[in-house]
Amino acid sequence: MVPAFVPQLQAISFDCYGTIIDWERGIVDAIAPLLRRHKCPKEPEEILSLYAHLELAAEAGPFKPYTTVLQDVVDGLGAELGFSPSESERRTIVDSLPRWPPFSDSVPALRSLGSKWAVAVVSNVDDDLFAGTCRRIGWSPNLVVTAQSVGRYKPDPAMFTTALRRLELEPSQVLHVGCSPFHDIAPASAAGMHTCVVERRAGRSGGATPPSGAKAELTVRDLAELVRTLGLPPLR
Repeated sequence: MVPAFVPQLQAISFDCYGTIIDWERGIVDAIAPLLRRHKCPKEPEEILSLYAHLELAAEAGPFKPYTTVLQDVVDGLGAELGFSPSESERRTIVDSLPRWPPFSDSVPALRSLGSKWAVAVVSNVDDDLFAGTCRRIGWSPNLVVTAQSVGRYKPDPAMFTTALRRLELEPSQVLHVGCSPFHDIAPASAAGMHTCVVERRAGRSGGATPPSGAKAELTVRDLAELVRTLGLPPLR
């Protein structure tokens, strides 16, 4: 059954990295070779857990660009695991990010949803990094709200109030879709938006985001399921 709020829906906003882009694969593929070079290899889930707490720590305090945050994450890996990254190694995650791949259903689903509703992206990223992602996947949203443009990082509510203001819509007219209850579902729900969590990890705990007890109105396994849930024809 199509959710009751769909007839009033005017726009859908998305988290990008983790929801549209396979950021956990990107993170592991960037960090694992670095750790092997420094003779401190880790399993993928260990890498993601390290990344989650180091990124959160790097985003705390006065705002700094996401490029700096990602360099701080590499510095933090070195501090925790006993190595000193070179200047080029500090850019390991930054330089890889625009090449991170989308999930196979992402672009077809976004184009399908965009045929009926405005599509926005609300992302903890710098403008140029997101532009690189758009070039990589061959798709751009109607509206982009980056952390750089707001001077805050999700879960700061300013990311969502800015999106609503720029969309010129009421919260009840927008569905926010994300994979992270911590970064997306909790603050979007608090802003009054409808929410959908995409369980890309298929029920596995952990990953690259901190834990949260926030619950979304909708739960889907991927964006192809979201398309069907909102009453559009299944993706081919």
